[in-house]
Amino acid sequence: MTIHPVNHAPACGCDTRGRAALSIDAALTRIAVHARPLEGSEPLHLTRATGRILAQPVLASAMVPPFDNAAMDGYALHAAALTGTGPWHLQVIDRVPAGRQAVGDLSAHTAARIFTGAPIPAGADAVVMQEDVVREGDRLTLRQRPAPGLNIRKAGSDMAAGSTVLEAGRRLGAREIAVCAAAGAGLVNVAPRLRVALLVTGDELRDPSGSRAGAQIWDVNGPMLAALLKSPAVDLVSQAHAADNRAEVAGQLAGCAAEADLVITTGGLSVGEEDHVKPALTGLGAEILFSGVAIKPGKPVSFGRLGRTFWLGLPGNPLSAFVTWQVFGTTLVRRLTGRSDPPRMRRHVILSEPIRRTPGRCELRPAILDGFDAQGREVVRFEAATHSARVRTLPATDGLMFLPAEADYLPAGALVEFQPFCDA
Repeated sequence: MTIHPVNHAPACGCDTRGRAALSIDAALTRIAVHARPLEGSEPLHLTRATGRILAQPVLASAMVPPFDNAAMDGYALHAAALTGTGPWHLQVIDRVPAGRQAVGDLSAHTAARIFTGAPIPAGADAVVMQEDVVREGDRLTLRQRPAPGLNIRKAGSDMAAGSTVLEAGRRLGAREIAVCAAAGAGLVNVAPRLRVALLVTGDELRDPSGSRAGAQIWDVNGPMLAALLKSPAVDLVSQAHAADNRAEVAGQLAGCAAEADLVITTGGLSVGEEDHVKPALTGLGAEILFSGVAIKPGKPVSFGRLGRTFWLGLPGNPLSAFVTWQVFGTTLVRRLTGRSDPPRMRRHVILSEPIRRTPGRCELRPAILDGFDAQGREVVRFEAATHSARVRTLPATDGLMFLPAEADYLPAGALVEFQPFCDA
């Protein structure tokens, strides 16, 4: 197999000599440098916290488990006190279900019927499975000596009292909720929801639920980005459309910035007479932190700040908007919400067929995971070319493959990076 150098340090294969546009990694670094988590927190009951981001660590309020308990149904006894070679005959003096303490201490000649999760009686140091004893009335016969500690969950073996069980920045999914509940954290402090305003620009765009005239097209970016932003950690405070008029765009941007932590725009980023987003932002006093990235599709993607509000400008073509959101939008939302658990990482895959392409920019092409080859390497299938305005095949794809900027030909079996799709 031919291995092509696509591991990206310091950039991801999208740097080209003499090109003003940033590499992908340089643009991501700029986002990381400027975007900081929102300040503040709010307490939420655990049942309402799913999908939110922890603002403070979660500590165990007590040992977990809080006492030595039985790991299965059986008989608790004092294994260390058994003498001789057996068999041993013990008197059953108690029955201990989960949720009840034993009545008294056990001696060398007594045992207690015990059930999973029940506290270990004083004097017992092992739990023998019920299948390993013979019981007749209140007497049981044991033929094999159990090891001390057998089938006992020790107090504190899962969590020590006061220990940190989840760090700040963790998104609360089902696994994290389980840990919080076990730690006795019925209330958790979570980061405030990220307020996002979405502004779609373009005279030609119309709501898909309405009607359109001859030169008009349906708005894809608005519904698509609203769906991508749907998250318990995000509050989509407004969703608007602006015509290709600088004064209107400026007014809409000012209104969005006044009510949101992040403004996302689509379209209007090029240098044509009908592209008004960046001039409007500059007129409002915005700081443009980068304008353009050396990628295909999505080169016009831009990032800036208007006062305390961040701005992410996505291209107008739907596939370009989707691709740049996956790379830059998800990263920006993670930063602003304070999320620190690892994102879905790029991994290496191999091409199912050769690719010929025009070099110059790192190409992010949607691809389909297609199983594994005989050596266990993950294989991807893909379209013959990337079309920035086409979305028909998008539902069938699983993520983006990164084609290095300098490569004009990649043979079948070549190694490339792949990033799975993800939501905010």
